[in-house]
Amino acid sequence: MKGSNTNNNLITALYCRLSVEDMRMGESMSIENQRLMLTEFAQQRGFKNIKLYIDDGYSGTNNSRPAYVEMLNDIYDDKIGTVIVKDQSRLSRDHLESDKLMELVFPTYNVRFIAVTDGVDSANGFNDMTTMRNWFNDFFARDTSKKIRAVQRAKGERGERVGTTIPYGYMKGPNDPKKLIPDPETAPTVRRIFEMCAGGLGVNRICDILTSERIICPSVYAFRNTGNRSGNPNPDRPYHWAHTTVRKMLANQIYCGDTVNFKTYSKSNKLKKRIKNSPENILIFENTHEAIIDRKTFDVVQKHFEGRKRPDKMGEVDKYAGYLYCGECGARLYLRQGRNIDPATNNYSCSGHSKRTTDCSAHYIRAAVLDEIVLTALRQMTAYAREHTDEFYARVMSNGEAEAKKRLKESEKLKAEYNSRLGQLDSIIRTLYEDRVVGRITSERYDQLAAGYEQEQTDIKDKLSELEAQIDTEKLREDCVNEFIAKAREYVEMPKVTPELLRVFIRRIDVWEKEVKYSRTCGNRIDIKFTFLPDAATVIKGECIELLPVKNAG
Repeated sequence: MKGSNTNNNLITALYCRLSVEDMRMGESMSIENQRLMLTEFAQQRGFKNIKLYIDDGYSGTNNSRPAYVEMLNDIYDDKIGTVIVKDQSRLSRDHLESDKLMELVFPTYNVRFIAVTDGVDSANGFNDMTTMRNWFNDFFARDTSKKIRAVQRAKGERGERVGTTIPYGYMKGPNDPKKLIPDPETAPTVRRIFEMCAGGLGVNRICDILTSERIICPSVYAFRNTGNRSGNPNPDRPYHWAHTTVRKMLANQIYCGDTVNFKTYSKSNKLKKRIKNSPENILIFENTHEAIIDRKTFDVVQKHFEGRKRPDKMGEVDKYAGYLYCGECGARLYLRQGRNIDPATNNYSCSGHSKRTTDCSAHYIRAAVLDEIVLTALRQMTAYAREHTDEFYARVMSNGEAEAKKRLKESEKLKAEYNSRLGQLDSIIRTLYEDRVVGRITSERYDQLAAGYEQEQTDIKDKLSELEAQIDTEKLREDCVNEFIAKAREYVEMPKVTPELLRVFIRRIDVWEKEVKYSRTCGNRIDIKFTFLPDAATVIKGECIELLPVKNAG
């Protein structure tokens, strides 16, 4: 240990800290109150060379507070002779950290420690209550954290948004600060980012475009409007868009109008690192606020990231990423190309075979051939939907439009009857129970009758669930068909396959092995699932085009 240091030229550190929880305790805990109290205390007792270290808005369990870290570094550099705080909890609410400072760090570097309101002065020695007080401060932090977590959990389970940061593109509602509404200044930028990604541009390319157009990045925008420093804003580079910023925006379901709670969690109040939650623990509440992005566009963007994410040298992502799969094993097909290779030989091959994750064969299809097949199918199917609308509708819906509406009306009527009967059964069972209580029927008779009615209830609920699923499927199918017909009338000219055409008309493409392996004349079988199929994973005979055999040179 170093010898006693009485040099009054060393810094007298006045450390002040205020957390969000401390703010609730009123003015007595404010930074200004602490500053005045400590300054007056130091001056009255003749301490010189006073320097303030202030952490405003930091928890005492956070040992990475900037002013706190600066003060420790000055202690290690032998610049500080005395540390004065309002009370021990200002220094830290982690009893391990507090004990280490008081028992090891301060004595080693000959630093005098004073906690004014606790009556602690290391010059007079520490007593047992000093250590106990550190433990109580730690306990207070843990207890407060537990209460806050309980409140946040209850809010999150009710569907209220538990995050504190307002996502870029939204703002607080003027009449209800808990309600999110689109920000007229930034919401168009969010829509454009999603449209560019859905159109096939990679994240880096999107960042370059936003930067070149001098659009202020989210962190600087928030800092200028609210003073919020989350995201580490750099005012010197206001137009710099980072890859991670755009990528997180493209994955954020909040832009669909949904509230997503508990995506991350921390193990304790002392560990600030956020850990990704498992999907079953994440709560999603749909349509809680106005959407900026429609669900179809959002789903298309997620498809892009399910496939190969790496853009080519032009900054574009493979247009078939997220659409193209192997019909044999279900693995994705990836584009094989090279800078010094003739583009005409670019091809898609099964990743299951190349990665040896499946027993699939080494089949492939040339990119140019696939484009020709897909473009032909798109032209045929959209022309059919456009020029023979009634026939197309009848084929897809398995019945005519009038018949479909009639079946839907009958299903809705049957649903109402089921719900009415469930209400009657509840009343009957309640009446039976009252009769048993007053003695009108015996317990044995009650049990016999109630069991029958309860079984009927169970049967009706099962039928109702099945009927609701049929109604939802019928409505979804009808919506998909009508939307496909409308888009077919909009997109008449199709000079080439583009990401936009895939997004509008196609859900999935399956490429199969040739019927005759290694044949140069037998083509691959291609199954195309169009968007008029509600479920992309469901292949219904007659509702997907099967072009076979397709003759190609490889």
